[in-house]
Amino acid sequence: MSLEKYSKDETLSMRKKLIGQSCKLFYSDDPVKIVKARGQYLYDENGARYLDCISNVQHVGHCHPGVTQAAAAQMEILNTNSRFLHDNIVSYAERLSATLPDKLCVFYFVNSGSEANDLALRLARQYTQHEDVIVLDHAYHGHLMSLIDISPYKFRKLSGQKEWVHVAPLPDTYRGPYREDHPDPAQAYADAVKDAIDEAHKKGRKISAFFAESLPSVGGQIIMPQGYSAKVAEYVRSAGGVFVADEIQTGFGRVGSHFWAFQLQGEDFCPDIVTMGKPMGNGHPLACLATTVEIAEAFTANGVEYFNTFGGNPVSCAIGLAVLDVIEKEDLRGNASRVGAHFKNLLMELQSKHQIVGDVRGAGLFLGVELVTDRESRTPAIDAAAMVVKRLKEERICVSLDGPWENVVKFKPPMCFSMEDVKLVVENMDLILTDIATNSI
Repeated sequence: MSLEKYSKDETLSMRKKLIGQSCKLFYSDDPVKIVKARGQYLYDENGARYLDCISNVQHVGHCHPGVTQAAAAQMEILNTNSRFLHDNIVSYAERLSATLPDKLCVFYFVNSGSEANDLALRLARQYTQHEDVIVLDHAYHGHLMSLIDISPYKFRKLSGQKEWVHVAPLPDTYRGPYREDHPDPAQAYADAVKDAIDEAHKKGRKISAFFAESLPSVGGQIIMPQGYSAKVAEYVRSAGGVFVADEIQTGFGRVGSHFWAFQLQGEDFCPDIVTMGKPMGNGHPLACLATTVEIAEAFTANGVEYFNTFGGNPVSCAIGLAVLDVIEKEDLRGNASRVGAHFKNLLMELQSKHQIVGDVRGAGLFLGVELVTDRESRTPAIDAAAMVVKRLKEERICVSLDGPWENVVKFKPPMCFSMEDVKLVVENMDLILTDIATNSI
């Protein structure tokens, strides 16, 4: 017997009436009503099972019992304002600190990645006493007004670029100005950031921060060239600014080899501020900012208390601790490495078989497949990419698209994704891409 209050059509009708229409649904032409989930699987109102390849929020798996039990147990005892003394917030901060470089040892807990990035902007400006920000093209850092202003992905569709925002090219070695055949793309892309700093200085402006996702996601699942971040950090710090690493989509072991994606850039690189969110609470609203003692002291010195009603509350921190426990006990970083490497290899086999697959890239369980109509010109295969998503959904496999032209099929599944799941996805993609080629879509 179904426990659902409304039929799917009734739910959809009520949503259209009551929920803002800018809040889009997946598969808007034929939405999926999900009523239950476990691990990497979603279930609709009829009990049909869907493989979830995109819920990077449910990091350790949907409804993981270790997480839900920790939440319920703490909720039965206490959930209160974080200005009361409590063990959970300091225990959680200590656990997070152990995953980060030593200098990133002061934490601010918030509720969302957007809050974390907005706070990073405030800290950077307070510490540097400068205003301007450098961001990467196609970047997205959150939905607050302050973050729309530093997200080219959004502001290009709205009021445009503010005078205090400077856009550097996305370090994309597949589609960007410096590609895989360039002798030193990391230096070339870093020099473009230096050029942006110089242009700002010519206008009498000063840089407070460089913001970048450690692996740009909306930009198309981009893997930055090795050494890029360290070179950029050198230029930005020389200009009096700080380096902010946005780990909201990529942190907590998603890349497999490291706990944080910025660590892919080498042991000699450490950001000044790291923001984290989505996977922290496995679906519970929990986010954080980590920074240095010096930056934190400058923020305190402004004399204005930073107060967040829900950030770091006992229940949120209990959930965060449980997520860390599951990552460790179930070796989810190891799983991301093993399964992700196998997944990438099979996708590269698709690339050798199908001309439409222009590029396969990624690390761990952060993967992207860029579809093109022509490998020489690298023209985005926009319609074909949309068809792949639609057809995979018909096979009960949920994926979505990213990249400036929406032609990159992205994979950021729960970290419990298995070898069998990979096989299912790749076999279906192979059939779909064969049909697309046969029918010249």
